[in-house]
Amino acid sequence: MNDVSATSQALPAKPAKAEAAELLAAIGAVRRVARRAVRASVQAQALPPARSELLRLAARRPGIGVAEAAAELRLAPNSVSTMVSKLAEDGLLSRDRVETDGRSVRLTLTEAGAARIEQWQDIRTDLAGRAIGVLSDSDRRALVAAIPALTRLAEQMEKL
Repeated sequence: MNDVSATSQALPAKPAKAEAAELLAAIGAVRRVARRAVRASVQAQALPPARSELLRLAARRPGIGVAEAAAELRLAPNSVSTMVSKLAEDGLLSRDRVETDGRSVRLTLTEAGAARIEQWQDIRTDLAGRAIGVLSDSDRRALVAAIPALTRLAEQMEKL
């Protein structure tokens, strides 16, 4: 009996993994299309994905440190430090020394960085809005209904 119950408990994991693969493939496709739209926009001047993620993180968490950003993005601190230097050179990110520890810096967006993020969001939101506008009502309802579940999925993934 233990073999039967162990087998029946193991079965749901396989379909969940298959569903996860399909979901991540679909989300990846949406992200790639949105990223291409930003790159295609003459005024957007797209950044490599990791740098744009760092810039968006600094927008969400003003004053974040390099080590914290590296942990959040799951990247090596030296890689994040290099990206910070490039974003600062481009005038998109500001590095401010911490008064109590001159070796530490806090990251904040510059006005140009904030404008860049707003521009990306406008391009992506416009594209997604136009695409959603031509979907069937049932597809639109399904997407709206999925938003809370996707948010919870991200939270659970973050915990693992």
